[in-house]
Parts: sequence; structure tokens; C-alpha cells
Amino acid sequence: MSDTPARLLGLLSLLQTPREWPGSELATRLGVSLRTIRRDVERLRDLGYPVQATMGAIGGYRMVAGKAMPPLLLDDEEAVAIALGLRTAASHAVVGIEEASLRALAKLEQVLPSRLRHRVSTLGAATEPLLTWSRPMVDPEHLSALAAAVTNREQLRFTYRRRDGVDSERLVEPYRLVSAGRRWYLVGYDNDRGDWRMFRVDRITDQRTTRTRVAPRPLPATDAAAFVTEKLLELTPVYRAVVTLHAPVERMAGPLGGTLVDLEPIDAGSCRLHSHADTLEWLAWRLLTLGCEFEVHEPPELVAYLREIGGRATRAAGPPPG
Repeated sequence: MSDTPARLLGLLSLLQTPREWPGSELATRLGVSLRTIRRDVERLRDLGYPVQATMGAIGGYRMVAGKAMPPLLLDDEEAVAIALGLRTAASHAVVGIEEASLRALAKLEQVLPSRLRHRVSTLGAATEPLLTWSRPMVDPEHLSALAAAVTNREQLRFTYRRRDGVDSERLVEPYRLVSAGRRWYLVGYDNDRGDWRMFRVDRITDQRTTRTRVAPRPLPATDAAAFVTEKLLELTPVYRAVVTLHAPVERMAGPLGGTLVDLEPIDAGSCRLHSHADTLEWLAWRLLTLGCEFEVHEPPELVAYLREIGGRATRAAGPPPG
């Protein structure tokens, strides 16, 4: 990268990530020599950017909070507005921008002057959104800290509350944060159990970094989202239904063609349906919208649920006229 202004902006973007960057890694990323990195760091310092050099095995360069703002020509009000907007996006799990919001928020807060960081935290603490769901919310600062550990590849220790309410101590190599529905999950390698795990972020407390960096491990899935999807499916009860439909198999093949079912003919006017789903509500709705008579053989939970909603519908309709 021979263009000095572009190289300085690239270096500044890397340094705004909350971690120490070894000079050799910065040089590799930017395609320059260590000497050039040292010279560019001095240029940034001359421009007022608080670049700090640290010593030790995990030392290098990092940006510390100071008077400098990111190279975006933002005034104070714009910087506060952007920080609050990123907090809102992260806490509301807006589809498609959650992790990007966390990365941008971590960079912005890293270089906000103290007076602006105070305004952002004060406004965040004094406001509360109107929620339309009952799932537990996660503090954006909590997410930002986990995102920093993921970015830095640093081991984390934390207390985790299991589904049975029992707390356990974990030592984890964080891999990715995943938003699923209105919940956040941390995917990581559990050192104590020697296996990959996912952790609900709202059940993580007392997190602290060990300052130990680890090499990335190969995830046993296509990506973190696929890993979480697989684990959630393992935890979800699956109902397998066997139903006789009083309609020709040719007539039912169309309406059921796009669902997870198997159809087999019984005779010219009926067929047998084998299906599975994770909710009784979905199974009942699907059967009731087929437009034919049917008999449920299993599961018994579906039979009971149909009786319940059938009675409810009858009561809602009231007594027959006349």
C-alpha cells in the first residue's frame, strides 16, 4: 500500500479495534515494513491520535481514549447520535447489522473523549425502549465486551447459569456472537469440557478476560450461525404425527408438497400422512387448513390439543340458531 494517506487511514481503522496489534501483524495487513509502521504511528501521534505502544508477549500498538475523533469529520452531537444509534441497533437485534453495530460501537467508544462517553452512557441509562416481546434483553456494553474478546481471540472466564438454574464456572475460547430470534448466543470452545458449546448471553455473568490469546480452532460446522441452528434444533421437542386423511393422495400431494411429510395411499379416497414439526400449533393449523376430514393416530398431545381448540371454537360460535 504505497499511498500514504490511504495507508494511514487503514492503519487508523485497525488501531481503533480494541486490541493490541503487534507491529509485524500490522505490517503484514498493510503490506509494508516494520519501519514504515513505526513511522506511520509517529505521524498519527503528530496528528493527535493517542496511539500507545505496549510491551510484553502480547504487546504492540493500540489506540487509547483521548481527544481524537475518528476520521469522519463528526461534531460532538453527531458522534453521540451515532453511538446511541449503534447501541440501539445492537440491543434490539436488528437483523443483518447486529455484529457490525457492535464492531463499529467498539471502535467509536474506544476513541470518544471522556465528556462524550459520559453523555452516551448517561443517555443510554436514562432511556428505555418500548418492547413488544418478553425475551430477556442484553446490555450492549456486555455484548461489546464479548465482541472485543472474540476479536482479540482472548480466553474468557465467566459464570454461566444453566437451564436448571445451577451456576457453573467456564473457561471459554470465544469464537462468534450469533443473534437468533430475540436472543444472543456466544459460540466458543469450552476448555473444561473439551468441546464446542453455545452460551446464552443473558445467562453469562462475571465475565473477565484472562489476557491469554489463543489460535483459532476449526468450528465443527459451516459457520457459527449453522452451529447455533443445529444446537437449537437438538433442544427443541419434535412431534411426529401419523394421520389418516380422507382424501385421495393426488389431492393432498399439492398442498403438502412443500412440507416435511410423507404421504402413502390407503385406497382411492384416503391416504396416510407422516409428518413432524416442533410445535403442536403448527401441526394442528396445517391439518385444519387441508379442507378434508382426518383422524389423528399419534401423537396423543396433538389429539388433546385438537380437542382443546375444537371446544374453544365451539364455545366461541355459541349455540346453533333456532
